[in-house]
Amino acid sequence: MTTLLEELEQERIRPETEHRLLLCGGIPCTSLGCKKVKEALEEELQAQGAAGEVPLEVVGCIGDCSMGPAVIVYPEGIIYQKLKPEDARTIVREHIVNGRVVESLLHRDPQSKEILRRREQLPFYRGQTRLVLRNCGVISPHIDEYLKYRGYAALARALAELTPEQVIEEVKISGLRGRGGGGFPTGRKWEMMRASPGDEKFIICNADEGDPGAFMDRNILEGDPHSVIEGMIIAGYATGARQGYIYVRAEYPIAVRRSQEAIAQAREKKFLGENILEKGFSFNIEIRIGAGAFVCGEETALISSIHGTRGDPNPRPPFPAQKGLWGKPTLINNVETLANIPLIVLHGGSRFAELGLEGASGTKVFALAGKINHTGLVEVPLGTPLRTIIFDIGGGIPGNKKFKAAQTGGPSGGCLGPEHLDLPVDYQSLQEAGSMIGSGGLIIMDEDTCMVDIARFYMDFIQDESCGKCTPCRIGTKRMLEILEKITAGKGEEKDLETLQQLALLLKNGSLCGLGRSAPNPVLSTLHRFREEYLAHIRDHTCPAGVCRSLTRLRIIEDKCRSCGICARICPAAAISGARGKPYVIDPEKCSDCLRCLEECPFDAISRGGERVAAPMD
Repeated sequence: MTTLLEELEQERIRPETEHRLLLCGGIPCTSLGCKKVKEALEEELQAQGAAGEVPLEVVGCIGDCSMGPAVIVYPEGIIYQKLKPEDARTIVREHIVNGRVVESLLHRDPQSKEILRRREQLPFYRGQTRLVLRNCGVISPHIDEYLKYRGYAALARALAELTPEQVIEEVKISGLRGRGGGGFPTGRKWEMMRASPGDEKFIICNADEGDPGAFMDRNILEGDPHSVIEGMIIAGYATGARQGYIYVRAEYPIAVRRSQEAIAQAREKKFLGENILEKGFSFNIEIRIGAGAFVCGEETALISSIHGTRGDPNPRPPFPAQKGLWGKPTLINNVETLANIPLIVLHGGSRFAELGLEGASGTKVFALAGKINHTGLVEVPLGTPLRTIIFDIGGGIPGNKKFKAAQTGGPSGGCLGPEHLDLPVDYQSLQEAGSMIGSGGLIIMDEDTCMVDIARFYMDFIQDESCGKCTPCRIGTKRMLEILEKITAGKGEEKDLETLQQLALLLKNGSLCGLGRSAPNPVLSTLHRFREEYLAHIRDHTCPAGVCRSLTRLRIIEDKCRSCGICARICPAAAISGARGKPYVIDPEKCSDCLRCLEECPFDAISRGGERVAAPMD
């Protein structure tokens, strides 16, 4: 009996004999010069007389952001990485025209030194189970390409073979839980929606992805928008809805454009509109663009925003499935949740449930960022240990530095320490550890990270994004931020830690929405696991990581200094002195803390160490 993954791999096998180029067009690759590489490819294809014969497509993010800009050359599936415009021209001349693989542009395994040609051979991808991301970066987001890989076959099966109740039952059997943060069982949510009375119902795809460092939903809409659209249509059929909305923030222009194009293509092919596939079911989708408020990721605030009013949350119950958009029953699922639906309906809920754990089936997409060698999008079965994600897939910490913490779940999550490296990443395990999966942000920190400053950063974000509707969140986040700023400035007192705890409990118990209730998690988790760092800031007036500028000072490491004098020449405050043959020194009284010497020293001989500094005067 084949597994779901094996079935999907069989679907991907197709006879390809002609050359085509797929260029990663994700935001990281774009920022690294993807557009110039594209222009070089087009110019060289034109020069070689192959412009009309070799298609060049810009696709969604391939996953590993450290490889960009990257291009995949079919039919061989060769992946070239870290390209410059001149490299693009070489690929066309050597590979496309003469059939010679350019090995110098391929990935070389850092341990074995083996040259790896195909994406699936790379360590970053070998440890993944890419279901939701199966098409992202490897096929064009156009509907014709999607149809080649059984696109809309799940919709056809649902309409032809299954009743709405049977579709919901398959989703319940799958064990799929919401991937947007709450983790509510998707099948139960659909069941509630279908049972809600009313002739007019709505489906909303929540693509308001606002967590710092998170880019899962954006990438799916950019690389495989039809999987989301197909999932929405099936959801509409199962729950009795006839109208859907994709709520996506304006900061994602590529995701907006690709979604609009996909909707138009689906409508042209009769997968959207009236009497879909001549089965008597009608469904339409429209785009609604959000202004980028973090709180609009919360269901009731999102509904308020679509109404055209301020995106404020409202008390629940009633839940949106009972009374949502314009007072009508409304189903809200996030992008990743909906992208799973075609797989479940086409292959069966029991096949999906084989992956992951009992109570946490399937896979989860994580945005791996921070102090990690391979940043990017990672999809693994739920229950995969944190260590596997960080070291086997992510390639570990740069510079062989020590792992210190992992922030899961974005601003609403908590920080996990080294003792949690073997913790299975699933809903219950993370919750018991004081964190959460959230939408899938996973930020890695090394020994140079100050955990007090991390707590301050997240509280600053939450305080700035608070809608201000309820007093606990509006005032509580501000007071917590003030205390954290006081501690990082070296003016903290031990009683401040008790106050932080009290305020955190007040927010958890008194805030109106889930965002306010989870806002204290970064502070509580760092207080619990890294309390000694808080005490070092308060008692010793020092930042052990050398991050908090008020508590550290620049110093020159004697055994690294080469007496080159660069630091002294560029210092605007004339605070550095020395002589040939002797280590230079920094006068702390003159130093303006501009950091130019730290940035320019070619020998890494200047440190912002955690030495004791006198407490700042009030």
